[in-house]
Amino acid sequence: QVQLVESGGGLVQAGGSLRLSCAASGGTFSKYAMGWFRQAPGKEREFVAAINGNGDSTYYTDSVKGRFTISRDNAKNTVYLQMNSLKSEDTAVYYCVKQRWYGASADYWGQGTQVTVSS
Repeated sequence: QVQLVESGGGLVQAGGSLRLSCAASGGTFSKYAMGWFRQAPGKEREFVAAINGNGDSTYYTDSVKGRFTISRDNAKNTVYLQMNSLKSEDTAVYYCVKQRWYGASADYWGQGTQVTVSS
């Protein structure tokens, strides 16, 4: 069983930055592909970014490319999402996920952390 706990959300002005963290427990973290999803009010949950187990491969949804960076520290069992140049449309609940394998669907989800970008 894998547990995922997000932190780092909050209120930020447009153009600002936030860094989300996700602490994982259970299993061998370095073997897991990890990712982030988000869900804005009234919208479906959408994929944001993913990273493979050793951190040398990442991919992003087009709307965040060049602004968001996913990374991981396997010694700390933690994955991060650095969000820069935030826009009001980035406002959402952000979820950390473990993917079944790199590029696959998620099989474990965190509880989510709220990110609100004020314009």
